[in-house]
Parts: sequence; structure tokens; C-alpha cells
Amino acid sequence: MVSPAARREVVAHFRADFGLSERSACSLAGQHRSVHQYKSLAKPTRGLVERMLELAVERPRFGYRRLCVMLRREGWGVNHKRIYRLYRERGLAVRRKRRKRASQAPREALPAAMGQNDCWSMDFLSDAMTDGRALRVFAVVDDHSKLCPSLGCDVSLPAGRVVRMLDQAIELHGTPRAIRTDNGPEFTSRAFDEWCYTRGIQHHFIRPGKPVENAFAESFNSRVRDEMLNQHCFTSVRQAQDLLDDWRADYNAVRPHTALGGLSPEAFLSAQSAPLGDPTEQIAVTVISNQPALASY
Repeated sequence: MVSPAARREVVAHFRADFGLSERSACSLAGQHRSVHQYKSLAKPTRGLVERMLELAVERPRFGYRRLCVMLRREGWGVNHKRIYRLYRERGLAVRRKRRKRASQAPREALPAAMGQNDCWSMDFLSDAMTDGRALRVFAVVDDHSKLCPSLGCDVSLPAGRVVRMLDQAIELHGTPRAIRTDNGPEFTSRAFDEWCYTRGIQHHFIRPGKPVENAFAESFNSRVRDEMLNQHCFTSVRQAQDLLDDWRADYNAVRPHTALGGLSPEAFLSAQSAPLGDPTEQIAVTVISNQPALASY
């Protein structure tokens, strides 16, 4: 399909080389005269493309939708269609991974978390440092607000270390009513079971071989893997922990979430706790209601 811009060039060629009138040239090129004479009234936004490219370099795993959210936060009055057009014109694209064939067996829906600290989902990730040593990462995510209360790493993470990390997270974010984990040895140990009983926290195990039942943790792990672990090489545990802390702070305070209407977890919680009639709450509710139903992260 020939674009209107290309047809304008054909019309100009007919008029310049054959001396045709505008009406005749448009008729031969199949271009409506109103389209040919149209002049865009949109004012060019200087620096938009440069800023979009800077954000794309800073966050290579962000697609055009999240880049649009980031640009709007900075005050750019643009919509997602314009950002998509500029994104495609510059040849930008997030590399897609081939999806594995999934079973068609029915799956039971998880009970939805109704508020903050209603349920925390947690799991482990594995990586390696430049010297070949294994690196284990412990990740926790709040099912309701998508906040990450804890994200730590070490060459080994026994149950005692996991409990200490959770105690630090509880001091900052409060005690969860329940937690959801797989059947790993850290979570089935006596120390972890005693910690849950002492804290009065319900411990929900998923069925063996059913990681989909821990969907929030699996989804969050994919973000940690894609946006953080795969983007860095680690020379030491200290360096890895510093990078994880920086990423977690950005994740909680800056990174837009489609499930939260483009808000960050902290902004989402602030909007929920705002008094009725507060302009911040009204803006947040409007943003959330206008967003399409997309993936959770």
C-alpha cells in the first residue's frame, strides 16, 4: 500500500516533468486533493525522539508502552500511538523469546489479594558470577501492590538467612497475613516453619510440579531475570547485592506496572491511602480505569 506521502511525491513528479495540473496529477496518482493539500497542525516536539532513545538505552527491556508512561511522567504530552510510530521508525523492538508449548489442562484461579500484605509470594533464582561461583537470589513480591519487600543474594541462602531477610522486610513493610511458596528445602525446613508459627503467618504451599500456582513470584522472577540479572556481570556478592538494591528501589518507586495502571507500587499504595477527594487519588483512579487489561508486570 502506497502512503499519502509517497503519492505526494508522485504528484510532484507528474506536475514537474509533464506540466500537469494538480487536479490531473492527483487523479492519475490516485490521491485525493484534500489529502494532498493537507498541512499538519501539530507542533513538532523538539527533543522527544532524543529523550525516547535515551530511555530505550537506559531500559532496554522496556517496550513502547512503558516508555510512553515514562515520557508522560516527565511532562511530554504524547499518546502511545505517536510513541509507537517513532519507536518503529527508529527500528526499536524488545527481543521476544520463543514461547514454549503449554499444556491445555484447566487451571484453578488463585484467590485475589484484597489489600497490601494480604499475601506475599516468594521464590529463588539462580545465576553465576564471573569466577564461576553460583549466585542465589531470594525474591519476594506483594500480590496486591506488586511491591518488592525483599530482594537479596548470596552464594548460599539457608533457611536461617531467609528468615532474617524476611524479618528486615517486615520491619519496613509490615507483617503479611499469608505467604505462598513452592516446596523447596528452605521453605520446608523446621526453622522456617517455626518462624511462620511464631509470627502467626499462614504458609500456603503450591502443589509439586505446579509452578503456575505461584504465578506472582514466577512473573516477578522473569522481570528480575530479564531487566536485571541478564543485563549485568557480577564479580562479587557485594556488587550483585548493590545492583539488586538499586534495581529494587527503581522497581518500587519508578518502574510503571500495567496491572497498576502505569503507576509504580509506591505510587499505587499512596493513591490507595489518600483521603477521599484528594486530587492525587482521583488522578490515580482515572489512570487505572483508562488502561487496557494487560499482563500483571
